[in-house]
Amino acid sequence: MGLELYLDLLSQPCRAVYIFAKKNSIPFELRTVELLKGQHHSDAFAQVNPLRKVPALKDGEFTLAESVAILLYLSRKYKVPDHWYPEDLQARARVDEYLAWQHTGLRSSCTRATWQKMMFPVFLGERVPPETLASTLAELDSCLQLLEDKFLKNQDFLIGSHISVADLVAITELMHPVSAGCQVFKSRPKLAAWYKRVEAAVGEDLFQEAHAVVMKAKDLPPADAAMKEKLKPLMQVLLH
Repeated sequence: MGLELYLDLLSQPCRAVYIFAKKNSIPFELRTVELLKGQHHSDAFAQVNPLRKVPALKDGEFTLAESVAILLYLSRKYKVPDHWYPEDLQARARVDEYLAWQHTGLRSSCTRATWQKMMFPVFLGERVPPETLASTLAELDSCLQLLEDKFLKNQDFLIGSHISVADLVAITELMHPVSAGCQVFKSRPKLAAWYKRVEAAVGEDLFQEAHAVVMKAKDLPPADAAMKEKLKPLMQVLLH
């Protein structure tokens, strides 16, 4: 068996892995794991990833978890163009710097904004206190400012003149709150121009394909009682 990628394109890191593999013509079998159906908690999936999270990779007998690790594994194994994860020491360090920051920076605020603005009221039928949502959106705005000031600056892409895995990880995060109706790019022309450059570098068709699921998330049917019960622990985390 060749390369298998276990993904749910509702997940932002899964979208980054999917786009990267497709854009670089890396052959793989897509194994869809539906998060909202709890398929990542199955015993079968735990054989691939005991952490019970997506994305996950299976390459023969070798398995790997965590999106950053997967992206870097693919970039090294398939010898993709250098701009994705540069050989230059300082350029690579800049990519690493962003990848290290984004877990607790952009990822956290984007996820909470998406759930509080869309998934809780639409999918779970749960009211989110206005002050909680306002605080989350203010935190997201602060993260966007950091993304511009610290990472993008006046460059075309996050580490310079070419797209890298840092841009891919960043844009897939930002499309999460966009899908919930957050005006992420409206008052940020620099970030909006970067978004268009990333989309063009990836290819508009591939970009839209990867985001089709999350952009339709607002049309999901309401969760049943069993699903609501399963998501209670997540609700506690994402409402604070």
